[in-house]
Order: sequence, then C-alpha cells, then structure tokens
Amino acid sequence: MADRKIIHIDMDCFFAAVEMRDFPQYRDIPLAVGGSSKQRGVISTCNYIARQYGVRSALPTAKAYQLCPHLTLVHGRMDVYRQVSKQIREIFSRYTSLIEPLSLDEAYLDVTNSKMLHGSATLIAQAIRADIERELNLTASAGVAPLKFLAKIASDLNKPNGITVIPPEKVQQTIDGLTLEKIPGVGKVTIEKLHQAGLYTCLDIRQSNYRDLLGQFGLLGASLWKKSNGIDNREVMVERNRKSLGVERTFSENISSFDECWQVIEQILYPELDKRLLKVSPSKAITKQGIKVKFADFQQTTIEHTVQLFKLEDYKELLQEVLTRQKGREIRLLGLSVMLKPEEMERQLCLI
Repeated sequence: MADRKIIHIDMDCFFAAVEMRDFPQYRDIPLAVGGSSKQRGVISTCNYIARQYGVRSALPTAKAYQLCPHLTLVHGRMDVYRQVSKQIREIFSRYTSLIEPLSLDEAYLDVTNSKMLHGSATLIAQAIRADIERELNLTASAGVAPLKFLAKIASDLNKPNGITVIPPEKVQQTIDGLTLEKIPGVGKVTIEKLHQAGLYTCLDIRQSNYRDLLGQFGLLGASLWKKSNGIDNREVMVERNRKSLGVERTFSENISSFDECWQVIEQILYPELDKRLLKVSPSKAITKQGIKVKFADFQQTTIEHTVQLFKLEDYKELLQEVLTRQKGREIRLLGLSVMLKPEEMERQLCLI
C-alpha cells in the first residue's frame, strides 16, 4: 500500500482568535471565551497571551482569574464560530473531498490521491493555511504525515501559525524521539504509571515486550505499542449517513465533582451538541441521550436513556447515574451523545 498523505489542520485558539479579529481591542490583552462569571463557569478557550499566565480550556473561571486577575472574559458567539467553521470547511473542500471534522476548529484531510499542487501534501497544507489567513484573517497550524495520530501531533509542534511535515522515511525516527506525553490520550495519571515502569519515550515502548505492556496497561498498552511501531491504519472517515451525534472534552487537568461536570455540560458540551443536532434535525427528534465518562485510570463508561426530545435537564439524571460508577476516581473526559430517530437518518440519505 502506497504511503498515505494525511493533513491535520488545527485553528489557533479559534474562538478567541475570532473575537480578536472582530474586536481589535482584544488583540493585545489576555482574553478568554466562556464561563458565566468570576465565580462560576469554565473557560472554553483563550488566547496565547492568557496562556502565558497558565489559563487554558476547561479551567474553572475562578481559577483563571486567580492566575490572571486582569483577564478579559467574553461570552462565546457559537453562531459566529459555526459560520466561520463552515467557511474553513469550504476551503478544505477545494483540495479534497476526504474530510473528517473533529470539532469546529480541527479536521483531518486525506490528500493521497489529490491532483492539486502536483499532489504535494506539503504544498496543499501551505495553500490551505494561506487561504484561511487571506480570506478569514485567522491562522491555522498544520501537521503532515502518513499516519493520522502523527499528523495530529505534528500540527501541535510548531504552533501557532506553523507547519510540521513528517515524510515517510522519517516516521519511525520521529516517533522514537516522542515523549509519551505527546501521544493523544495520555494524561497525567497515566504518564506517572508509565514513568514508574521506566517508560518515557515511544522508543522505550517499542523496545518493550508487547505482552508485558498489555498485562500492565491493558488496551492503552496495546495502543501505545502500535503507535510506537508506526502502526495506525485508521482511515479519514467521511460520515454520510449519521446515526448519532456526539461531543466530548478531554481536560488538561482532571475534574471530579458533580458541579464541575455539570458546568462543562451546561456551558460547553450541551450548547455545541444542540447546534449540531439542530442542523440535522430541526425538530430535535431523537431516540436516546447518552453520557460518556473516561476516568483518570482510562476506564470508560457510557450510559444511555431512551427519550423523545433533546433536553438539557435529562442529562442531570444521566450524570448522577454515571457518577455512581466513579468510586473516587477523577475524570479526564466527559462526552454527550444522541441517537437520531430513523426517519431523520432516512431524510439525510435523501439529501446525499
């Protein structure tokens, strides 16, 4: 099989960047989007000036103000962000039809068979970034690699407004030099366990016994072994017949309480899922609502309830139920999902 050409595009502090673009008074000050007040809420995203003070996404607003007392907090304008995201997607579509959106501000593109710019993934990534900056006055970072996970890592290596290209002949060399913190899904608790086992880099994993890794770290060990050996056969998924919708957030610092989880649901996850659902089902007709939690030990649990209409309050019962499985563990990921009614799936098929 010929080497694939995967591009991961990640907008730079997207929500905050849109605010700075539209309101010049925000450009040279610490800025965050999200939250509801100094006492309650969580940060959705922030600009790079605020990040210098330790402010970051999913951080409680009160903590953000402790770190940066002169932080400017603005409420998000999701309608605007979604419209800009559509414009970004239109730019992507000029170069390939194989687009896998991960969120409003990032996506995978498969340009393996693209004839644009002599088929050069590097030139295509540069052209996309140039189009975004010229037409939307925003910046994006890009990673180019033959593997999805490596393209995602590469897009973060030269942020903001940068590009990192990992050619096929440099894949294993690049992977060997990666610290395990760089691998998506490896958090603070896991990294401590890996370090206790004497594992610090992907080379350490590659030189380890597969069965030992599986026994000690379970599915995570198997995943790390594959990635460390340059194995990632996942395709760029273009979903046409969508049966469900979901949004999730991985936290840079784990959370634990019901109130913290509910703030993330109420202020970040539910509004985003609501917008996505409205697009495919104006009546918001669904058959199930679900909640997903990944704990600090990487154990994951999901609960679904049968419902007829999409309502925020229904997630309270789901959250209470799922937290009965917490058993003192901290939470590193929280997600919401819905299952569409069959007639909505049929409606989408008619639109293809």
